[in-house]
Amino acid sequence: MKNTGKREEIVQAALELIAEKGFHGAPMAMIAKKSDVAVGTIYRYFENKDVLIDALYHELEDKILAALREEYSVKKPFRERFLHLGTTLLRYFITYPLHFRYLEQYHNSPYGTSRRRDRFLGKINNRDIVTELFAEGIAQQVLKDFPCIVLFALAFGPLVTLARDHILGFVVLDETLITQTVEACWDGIRR
Repeated sequence: MKNTGKREEIVQAALELIAEKGFHGAPMAMIAKKSDVAVGTIYRYFENKDVLIDALYHELEDKILAALREEYSVKKPFRERFLHLGTTLLRYFITYPLHFRYLEQYHNSPYGTSRRRDRFLGKINNRDIVTELFAEGIAQQVLKDFPCIVLFALAFGPLVTLARDHILGFVVLDETLITQTVEACWDGIRR
C-alpha cells in the first residue's frame, strides 16, 4: 500500500516549487529533494511529471469547487448566488496565494490552454457551478446574452487580476473592497 503522507509531501513540494519557479524550473529531482524522497519514489505515485502537474491541478480545482459550494444554494436569488461565487473565489485566491500562483501558471501554459479548449468545445464536462449559473442567467435574461467565455472573462477576469495584485502587494483587498469589486463585476454582466 502506498503511503499517502509521502504523496501529500510530494504534492506540496511540487506546488511550492512550481509556484515559485515554474514548470520547467522545478525538475523531478528538485521536487524529490524538497519532499525528502528518492526520485524513484515520486514515480510510485505519478507516472511522470505531466501526470503530477495535472493531478495537482485537479486537487486544487476540487478544493476551489468545494469552497464555492459551501453555503451556495440554487434556491437563493440569482444575484446573491453570483456575488457568493465571486466573493468566495477572490477570498480563496488571497487566502491561498500558492494555489493561485500555481493555477495562474497552469492556465497560461499548454496544459491549461488545452484543457480550456477542450472544455469550451465540449470535449470534457463543461457543467460546473459557474457554467450552470451563466446558462441560467442567459435563459432567464438576467445576464447579457454573451458566450459563456465572454461572461467568464467579464465576471472573473478582474477578480484574477486583483488577486494577483493583492498577492504582489500592489493593493490591499479588505472585505469592503472585495464586496465592491464583485458587485462591479456583477454590473458588467447583468442586463
